Amino acid sequence: MTEKIPLLIDTDPGVDDALALLMAFHSGAHQVVGLTIAAGNVGLGHTVRNALKLREVAGRTDVPVFAGCDGPLVHMPREDAAHVHGRDGFGDIGYPDPAGRAEAEHAALAILRLSHEHAGRLLLVALGPLTNLALALRLDPTLPQRVARLVVMGGAVTAHGNITPGAEFNVGFDPEAAHIVLSGFPKYDLADWEATLAHGFHHRRVEEWLVADSPRAAFYEAISRQTRLWSEDRRGDHWHSADSLAMAWALEPEGALEQVERPLAVETGGRVARGLTLVDWNRQTGAADNARILLRYDQARFEARVQAALAAS
Repeated sequence: MTEKIPLLIDTDPGVDDALALLMAFHSGAHQVVGLTIAAGNVGLGHTVRNALKLREVAGRTDVPVFAGCDGPLVHMPREDAAHVHGRDGFGDIGYPDPAGRAEAEHAALAILRLSHEHAGRLLLVALGPLTNLALALRLDPTLPQRVARLVVMGGAVTAHGNITPGAEFNVGFDPEAAHIVLSGFPKYDLADWEATLAHGFHHRRVEEWLVADSPRAAFYEAISRQTRLWSEDRRGDHWHSADSLAMAWALEPEGALEQVERPLAVETGGRVARGLTLVDWNRQTGAADNARILLRYDQARFEARVQAALAAS
């Protein structure tokens, strides 16, 4: 039997993070070796609690949770995403306290330790602001040498942002961290906000998935209800789950139908441009191609993986 791929997820749960985590837990080809948690969608206290609850719902309390950075590296953050995900990040449904607690080890240190334990094989998936990963990279710049593949949900590659005119939330929340990571890793895979918009789920179809006779589906229906209603009111017929698209690509890279490699840099200055992910589409700078950018993913394969993760018992 082929040994499972070790999977480390850096995340800020968040409704769409929760769906991505359910997908990861359901994958037979991967072993989730840890969840490293940052502030982002909501504050760190909530994101850690949400991670602990989600692993409990999934029956995976064996997966360690590591609390990390409670804010950006340098500047105060822009507003969080509580207006989308709920004040607690999980729809304000008042779920009971989760079992267990986070480990004492800081998330950045856990990233480094696990990169040594799984050197050359580790799949690292970053679903939130890149603060924990940036701190780890500053502590040990050799980290990329031990990571087999880094998949990042972040950016807006043609500057159609969702937090400013040009910046996507994860990058815009901590541009300095994004700059450190996306310039420190020589190669990475990027699933950006614009790819997310091209791979939405029809609301009525999502509702069909969420009536599955499964504790995972029941919990997810409850925590996602507020954000799905918010999305239908503002974005129309389709609901968009950025982190689940990144996770689908991470778990099943052969599902990518179109991707392109280009140089990418993060803008950290300026009131308007801050957080912009600048892609050198015409290779005018002479910089190396560091980003493999997802343009199109197999939608049927994506939806089937989401549906299976929700229906799992």
